Amino acid sequence: MAKITFPVEATHIMMFARAVGDTNPVYHDAEAAKATEVGGIIAPPTFAQAVAQFDPDYHLRPKPGQKWFGSAKGPSGIEGKPSSSGGLHAEQHYEYHRPLRPGDVLTVETKPGKTWERESKRAGKLTFRERITEYRDQKGELVMTARGVGVTTERPVDQG
Repeated sequence: MAKITFPVEATHIMMFARAVGDTNPVYHDAEAAKATEVGGIIAPPTFAQAVAQFDPDYHLRPKPGQKWFGSAKGPSGIEGKPSSSGGLHAEQHYEYHRPLRPGDVLTVETKPGKTWERESKRAGKLTFRERITEYRDQKGELVMTARGVGVTTERPVDQG
């Protein structure tokens, strides 16, 4: 992912919290949030994943005029099984250096991290790849670090 700029807006925080079913007033009620330890509205823990909506190449978003697999059971325009990298998302970790707040303008950059291998009786060599994503505010200060780990297998696992 290239560097992406991500404005953090109060209504965006509120809609995200509603979408994930989190009714904590610290995500939408300025008066209630002011009385808390954080002193104002903050974003929910996984809010930073919404940066994908600011990535023009985000692979899970439909693109006008192109067939899209989607996430529902209904027709989508693609016949058969969608193509895949053959990998799985194995882990996701977040380290918060401070809360994300309305008015922040984040610059987000993802870089490769460590790579390691393990052996599996069923799938052969497992290759683990780490991706580190840094979220910096408008002052260039690091506000959050996300670490994701993906795994690919040497061969398909027999389902029998």
